[in-house]
Amino acid sequence: MTTSPRTLKVGLTQWHPTTDIGSNLEKAARVIERAAADGASVVVLPENGLILGTNSEMREAALSVDSTPILALREQARRIGVVIVLGGMKNRTDEGIFNSAVVIDAEGSVVARYDKLHLFDANIDGQSFEASSVEQPGDRLVVIEIDGIKVGLTICYDVRFPELFRALAAAGAEVLLVPAAFTQTTGEAHWHTLLRARAIENHAFVVAPATVHSPTTDYTDAFATYGHALVVGPWGDILADLGESAEGVQVVELDVGEVERARTKLPVLSGRRDPRVYAGEPDVIRIPIEQKEPAR
Repeated sequence: MTTSPRTLKVGLTQWHPTTDIGSNLEKAARVIERAAADGASVVVLPENGLILGTNSEMREAALSVDSTPILALREQARRIGVVIVLGGMKNRTDEGIFNSAVVIDAEGSVVARYDKLHLFDANIDGQSFEASSVEQPGDRLVVIEIDGIKVGLTICYDVRFPELFRALAAAGAEVLLVPAAFTQTTGEAHWHTLLRARAIENHAFVVAPATVHSPTTDYTDAFATYGHALVVGPWGDILADLGESAEGVQVVELDVGEVERARTKLPVLSGRRDPRVYAGEPDVIRIPIEQKEPAR
């Protein structure tokens, strides 16, 4: 007896967002339509795809899940029958503003929300990124299940914290989402390496939609983003790379059986020790080096 393959058709997306939410929403709608026409059952949108501006601009423009732009995406999901993961929106709630990955099902309902755990407070090439001045961090991990396939949610800067990804994989996640607005500088240095590492060490698919820098000189980005939306397989192979496309989409069929096969070859998840071993203080052994006169 043979079993049916477990597959998930994912729409990988990328575009150049500005501070114009209406224009950004039109781009989102176009790539969603294109992905659905190409057979995607899930479309994943980038972090900050609906607005990319300064901290004050993004804080001011924070949206609720019942705001007009999000309602438009919810209606589109219902109309064309796809799951949409709004990969990272400034989400205005009664508890404050969060950077949230919002999951909209094919009926147009908001069924899950992941609030970004790790906020991007950094200084890159003299430019300060103080995400904590805009949003507050989340405090829980989220795994969703789509057609029997478990999908772990993360956002952008989370990719630098491998313990999060290991925890999601240990909870059964076979696909890991990393919607991002990665800076140009850090993207050139680290983007491909980090995403491949998270895929390899957890033997999971990684799907990372992205924003990209301005392709023209008629608009000044608050900060340039790298693009190169990626899908990486559980053995670390790059299955899709949207490069610097100003508005791109590619549907990738994920054969989730590859995850099981990779995890059987190298059972890193079952080989983990009791978490208390990792949490303990390491033994620190100090070895002095005596400086000697060189031999003559």
